[in-house]
Amino acid sequence: MTAKNTTTICCVLAALLTLSACGNTIRGIGRDTANTVNATEAAGRDVARAAE
Repeated sequence: MTAKNTTTICCVLAALLTLSACGNTIRGIGRDTANTVNATEAAGRDVARAAE
């Protein structure tokens, strides 16, 4: 293998790793946001029940 081929392969692998990590982060943020919304709704219900 030449140095050019090795460099190209390394760059492609680094790009795939970066995109994969980015996708995992986006999915994680989505889950965290959903959990926050659920917790806020539950707290609202608790306050409403306490006010009754």
